[in-house]
Amino acid sequence: MNILGLMSGTSLDGVDLALCRIDDTGYTVIAADTIPYPVQWRRRLATLEQSTALEYAKANVELGHYYGKIINGFLSNKNYRVDAIASHGHTIFHQPQIGLTTQIGDGDAIAAETGLQVVSNFRTFDVALGGQGAPLVPIGDEILFNKYDACLNLGGIANISYRSNNKRIAFDICPCNMVLNRLAERLGMAYDADGAIARTGHVDKGLAAALDGLKYYREPAPKSLGKEWVMSEFWPLIEASPASTEDLLATATQHIAGQIASVLQREKTTSLLVTGGGAFNKHLITLIAKLAPNVEVIIPDSMTINYKEAIIFALLGYLRLMGRVNTLASVTGARADSIGGVISGRLS
Repeated sequence: MNILGLMSGTSLDGVDLALCRIDDTGYTVIAADTIPYPVQWRRRLATLEQSTALEYAKANVELGHYYGKIINGFLSNKNYRVDAIASHGHTIFHQPQIGLTTQIGDGDAIAAETGLQVVSNFRTFDVALGGQGAPLVPIGDEILFNKYDACLNLGGIANISYRSNNKRIAFDICPCNMVLNRLAERLGMAYDADGAIARTGHVDKGLAAALDGLKYYREPAPKSLGKEWVMSEFWPLIEASPASTEDLLATATQHIAGQIASVLQREKTTSLLVTGGGAFNKHLITLIAKLAPNVEVIIPDSMTINYKEAIIFALLGYLRLMGRVNTLASVTGARADSIGGVISGRLS
């Protein structure tokens, strides 16, 4: 099947699209692109959790139509066969401890714009089953990237996936680009390219200790993070610090590397595949390698770095349409494996 995977991450850098040919032997990327969010959508999504119920509902539908339009643009004047779309949507609320997760970008609106069948809302069934609804990518690590000891994604949040006791384990480690990009914006930049600014700063040991002391890091997996936690628990420590932005970037980068390295050392990881935008942060990668010297850190080709999550959501859509498990209870803590995703119809 040819499935178009669509991914929007918490760092709000854009919408990743990956059209993949998927079968039981693996995948081939036919075409891929990233469409940056217009300023108005970036601003709207960044503060939507503070809006009214009506504004939230409108944004859900309007974002679905927007996704449909960019998909049409991506496919225009091309002879690609597309059997279905698998859309992650954009997470606004993620509070599985109260049975809640929401990813907006209405699947029916995408289907109406494109005329194609759409699979969306991948997380909600798992949460209803008592799971975290996250991370979902590890089943793709299990099927497509199983030659590595562990897979690390450095997106808005850093998450890891690995096998332990013959089952796949995964969880969110700590915030990543969500925090680093927010700090870079103070200096008028979208992100800290190569970690160059962080490299010039000095680590604030007091702030580093406070960040490392956050309760989340002592909790066992399964566990996951959302923007709410970052803004209520992590970011206030950053804001309260008198350190310069350069020093804050240095401290946050050191913190991220340290939290990742502690997991790698605990699990005795030997080979680590790194993807997501943070894989381009040379300073962060250098720190991880320094703090976990026994780990071979593998940076793959740019296609895999940029589009691994969109590729795996295409796989999740394929598994959903085939009626096969696409969500692992060993990862999320749900009471059972499940087949997640809501299917929206196509035009006749």
